[in-house]
Amino acid sequence: MRISSRVFVFLILCSIPWRSFAIENFRQPFPIVEPDPGHTKLRLSREGLEAIERITNPIAAVAVIGPYRSGKSFLLNQLLSLSCYEGFGVGHQRDTKTKGIWVWGTPLELMIDGVKTSVFYLDTEGFESVGKSNVYDDRIFALATVLSSVLIYNLPETIREADISRLSFAVELAEEFYGRVKGQDVAFEPAKLLWLIQRDFLQGKSVQEMVNEALKQVPNSEGNKNIDLVNQIRDSLAIMGDNSTAFSLPQPHLQRIKLCDMKDGELEPTYVTKREELKKLVTSIIRPKIVQGKSMNGKEFVSFLEQILEALNKGEIPSTGSLVEVFNKGVLERCLKIYSDRMATVHLPMTEQSLQGTHEIHRAEAMRAFDEQHFGRHHAKKSVTQLDEEIDKVHSNIILANRYQSSKLCEELYTKCEDQMDHLQALRLPSMAKFNAGFLQCNQSFEQECVGPSKENYEQRMSKMLGKSRSLFIKEYNHRLFNWLVAFSLSMVIVGRFVIKFFLIEIGAWLLFIFLEIYTRMFWSAETLYYSPVWHFVVVTWETIVYSPILDLDRWAIPMGVLAAVLVVYWRCCGRRKYGSHWILPLYNNPKNGSHRPRSD
Repeated sequence: MRISSRVFVFLILCSIPWRSFAIENFRQPFPIVEPDPGHTKLRLSREGLEAIERITNPIAAVAVIGPYRSGKSFLLNQLLSLSCYEGFGVGHQRDTKTKGIWVWGTPLELMIDGVKTSVFYLDTEGFESVGKSNVYDDRIFALATVLSSVLIYNLPETIREADISRLSFAVELAEEFYGRVKGQDVAFEPAKLLWLIQRDFLQGKSVQEMVNEALKQVPNSEGNKNIDLVNQIRDSLAIMGDNSTAFSLPQPHLQRIKLCDMKDGELEPTYVTKREELKKLVTSIIRPKIVQGKSMNGKEFVSFLEQILEALNKGEIPSTGSLVEVFNKGVLERCLKIYSDRMATVHLPMTEQSLQGTHEIHRAEAMRAFDEQHFGRHHAKKSVTQLDEEIDKVHSNIILANRYQSSKLCEELYTKCEDQMDHLQALRLPSMAKFNAGFLQCNQSFEQECVGPSKENYEQRMSKMLGKSRSLFIKEYNHRLFNWLVAFSLSMVIVGRFVIKFFLIEIGAWLLFIFLEIYTRMFWSAETLYYSPVWHFVVVTWETIVYSPILDLDRWAIPMGVLAAVLVVYWRCCGRRKYGSHWILPLYNNPKNGSHRPRSD
């Protein structure tokens, strides 16, 4: 049992697919993208991606596209100087041999513009094979167009209308990405389009003339929509300009099924010569893949592939718009940050008009930055809309913050004014002038400092509160002043009688008391008194004494009264001993000084 269990464990360990042993030899083709089970979308193959990720040099890619069974895999093997048994698999059956996109694991090392560049060769699944949808073909074509630095369009014999229609995606990419800017950083530089026509005789025409003729407008007197669409593609191919070239390659041998077993000496000499010329041509036009202004190493290239594949699988049909969204994502985030940073410096609260104006200024700045940096022409509108929506979200949050800050500030000012009004209501010495000054100061400070959307609401509350405070103060003011005058008259009677002993003060105090308590009640009511000229004179005199902008008598009345009392006591107790009883004012008789002493000096 022990031996059998050890054998069992050994068999399990041997069955584990250890990657370090699986990709020990990179001189072989690897799948990097493969079809999903439904054969409509694409998915990554990690096995091939590891072959690319290990590269640290700038990367360039040569992709061959074309109809199935057109000799793409054989052509790649010829460009790599590999036999069919070493390189990409070559099939002779009716179904396509290559599924998805494959890469040769060992790149060619070339010096391009003084930079060591690793060149990968990509083999793609052929178009129009049995059991596939057109959408799947479009995804393969789109992915090869975006990834490659040189795109070899391998066509047997001639150029058909369907072959031109296939270029619609490449044309759309050219319009979106390549035609918009020159001399600036672009999303990714266009692949060099190489028309490769495999034909023995061109009937006296060069291959470039053949391509130019195929791209001429087709008459469409009946207004056929499909012909119009192809004609638009023909027109748009001019955008790529010097980005495309044409090359003819004769058939290598009449016995096509035996090509894999033939050496160069057995192939057509003309073919061998043209093949070497094609190698030189590809080498001369290839450049490192540039994405957003810089070349990519292996890991960056794989990351780029993942982004593109995600975009192309988005939705039922691959679109340039989805690619535009991928490349504009970073631009959109940067422009949104510009708006957010600018709005973050705004001091809240502020008026709604000012906030709206500031929003418009910074929004326009963000939109200008997006217009200068964004990728795509037609499909960028969706990214513009998305940026506008994101800006509106930030703006909505700032509006809420402005309302909160405005409400908070106005509430503080309102509470401060309310406390100030309560304080003025409780003055020890009531003063209409002081109340009016505090009322005006409170109202002015509120009008100047309370800003924002909450101001209108708080203005109404403030107006009601101040109106109630003013009415209550005026109502209590006359009664409190009347009571103060009564108390003042009685206190002056005591002072004139017992402290200063000046009979004129005592008589004046009695007259004031009698006037307030007896005469007014006999001839005037309290309300009538408050509207009489005599009362107005009393009020003016009181306000003159009590209120001064320099000296707050309400605050200092008690300390000053205490000080005056201390001085009087001191004067009464110590002053007479030191200076004698020399009085300036007429005093009451003093029995101690004799009955015949005059009352004044």
